Amino acid sequence: MTISIKASIAAFAIAMAGTAAAQQLDGTLKKVADTGTITIGHRETSIPFSYYDGNQKPVGYSIDICERIVKAVQARLNRSDIQVKYLPVTSATRIPLMGNGTIDLECASTSNTLDRQQQVAFSVTTFVTGNRFLSQKSAQLRSIDDLKGKVVASTSGTANIRQINELNETRGLGMRIVPVKEHAEGFLMVETGRASAFVMDDILLYGLIANAKQPDRYQVSEESLSIEPYAIMLRRDDPQFKALVDDTIKALYASGEFDALYDRWYRSPLPPKGINLNVAMSEALKRVVAKPTDSGDPAAYR
Repeated sequence: MTISIKASIAAFAIAMAGTAAAQQLDGTLKKVADTGTITIGHRETSIPFSYYDGNQKPVGYSIDICERIVKAVQARLNRSDIQVKYLPVTSATRIPLMGNGTIDLECASTSNTLDRQQQVAFSVTTFVTGNRFLSQKSAQLRSIDDLKGKVVASTSGTANIRQINELNETRGLGMRIVPVKEHAEGFLMVETGRASAFVMDDILLYGLIANAKQPDRYQVSEESLSIEPYAIMLRRDDPQFKALVDDTIKALYASGEFDALYDRWYRSPLPPKGINLNVAMSEALKRVVAKPTDSGDPAAYR
C-alpha cells in the first residue's frame, strides 16, 4: 500500500470519526454546534451572582461559573469559535425563555425547587441561601409576625413571593403583598417608605444593602422562611448537556479553585462600586462542595 493511499485512508477515518462524534451530539450541544452560538440568560441586579458592572457588562459569581461551562462546551465541540450571547431575563421570563430555546444557560440566582423541576433542569447546587426580609432598622421589624397588616414587596415569579403569600394566608397576617419586576425595585420601595419590607433570598438582600446610599439604615431579618439551593438552570431531558455542566462544576469544587472564586465575590470589593459583602461560606455550601448534589429538596441542605 502506498503512502498516499495510507494517508487517504487515515484522513477518511478521521473525517468519519468527526462525523460520528457530531452525530452523537444531542440537545443543547447539538444546537450550539449547529448555530455556533450559546446564549446565557443573566440578571441585571442580582449582586453578586449576575449583574452589570460599570461598563454594562454582565459579571458575577454565576457568570464566572458559566464562563467555565462555555469553555467546557468549546472543548467538547473542539471549536474555539463558539460565540457567547448574553440576554437579560427576569424572574418571570427565565423559565419560559429556557423552555422555548431562547437561552441555553441561566446564570443568575435561581432556586432549584421540586416544582420547577417539572419545567426545567438544574445543575448541581452552586450556592445555598435562605428566604428572609429586608427592612429599615427604625421600623424594628424582626419576624414575619411583625409584618402583620403591612405592605410587603417581593419579586414576581420567585419562590419567595409564593412563600410569603402562603404564610400570609395560613397565619392570617393581612399583609398586602406587592409583586415587583426586579430586586432593585423591591429595595427602592422599602427605601422610599412605600413598603415596610422586601422578601427575598438573604444573600441578595445583603448585596442590596451593601450597594445602598446609606447601608446602616437597613437590616435583614433573623427569621428565615426557608432554605434555597441555587443552581444553573438548563433545559429538561438533556442528559448530555447536564452531565457536561455538572462535571464542570464538580471539577471546580474538586480543584480547590472554588475558594478563590468564592472569596472574589463574597469577601472582596465588588465592581463597580467596591462594596464588600464580607459573607463567610456557610456550612451548607461547604457540604455541597464536599459532596455535590442537585437536590431541589430543602431538607437535603439542613
